[in-house]
Amino acid sequence: MNHAEVLPIGGSAGDGKTTVGGEVAEQLRAAAVAHAVVEGDPELSKIVESNLTAVWANYRRLGYRRFIYPSTVSVLPSTTGMFQLTAGDTTVGERLASRELGSELEQTLKSSAGKARLLDEQVPADAARIATDHRRVNDIAREVVAATGWCQ
Repeated sequence: MNHAEVLPIGGSAGDGKTTVGGEVAEQLRAAAVAHAVVEGDPELSKIVESNLTAVWANYRRLGYRRFIYPSTVSVLPSTTGMFQLTAGDTTVGERLASRELGSELEQTLKSSAGKARLLDEQVPADAARIATDHRRVNDIAREVVAATGWCQ
């Protein structure tokens, strides 16, 4: 395999990108599938994109070709083979309230809702949309891993 295979996992804040990405990584480790998790959001700045390029190059030098990429915008139209995680307002609110301990909760909830609308409008119809409400993370990750074909 000479080219990189990227597994983009997108969604807005509280949809489960980081958690599901971590569990996908664990399931791939258990199956002895070489991979790396590379996080970042290129929408934030050019430096993040530059850093991701450097990190990928380092992993590739070591022979890694499969990358899990949890990111809000990773499922926008320029990305193929994507998964968009979704969750309802109640679930997102509960998740964000458990991790936003300071005054950022209200702003994070507003931002998440705005990004959810953006993703709903711009994610291609052929993207796999996976609802994460009331589901175990290992079940969601198992669904994602099976769809990649990386364990065959």
